[in-house]
Amino acid sequence: MKKIGLVLSVVLVFTLLLSGCSRPPTEEMEKAQDAVTRAENNADAVNYAANTLLLARQALVNMQNEADSKRYESAKNYAEEAISLAAKAEEDGRAGALRARDEAATLVNSLESQLAETANALRTAAQDTSLDLNVNALSSQLDSARSIYGDARRDLQANNYRDAITRGQTVRSMLSDINAQINNAAQVVARKK
Repeated sequence: MKKIGLVLSVVLVFTLLLSGCSRPPTEEMEKAQDAVTRAENNADAVNYAANTLLLARQALVNMQNEADSKRYESAKNYAEEAISLAAKAEEDGRAGALRARDEAATLVNSLESQLAETANALRTAAQDTSLDLNVNALSSQLDSARSIYGDARRDLQANNYRDAITRGQTVRSMLSDINAQINNAAQVVARKK
């Protein structure tokens, strides 16, 4: 009788151990889902850490597949991976937003002096009748650059860094084109002398 009791105790303990391993890690899986959802709702993570966020989503898919296949230890590992990747996406998103803000601010703030320099160069060129320039077209292009610059400043103030950078680069390109046309016209005149 004692042997049967001992055997039953061992079987019971063994069964409990096995049943502990055969339950899905629902708590970890829920935490993983919450972490990835939080990262997906974080604009900085979406904009600046999309690849890491994609890896977190894939870890969730893998987690669910493993849980469905009753490989609960593997599902738990994927849940931990998803949580870690979601946190990394949020962290990388914050860092990316700071870098974008700094880049946008540097670019947009540098444009004011470039606009003034180009306006002065155009005024000077307009007074030189020997230059073959379409001053009206260049003035119109400069006005467009000023308008886009205003939009870039508003984007920067609204924390819309990507658009601020894109518009800032457009303005810089427009100013470069205006200055190149002025310089080319001046070189043509200089060669004739």
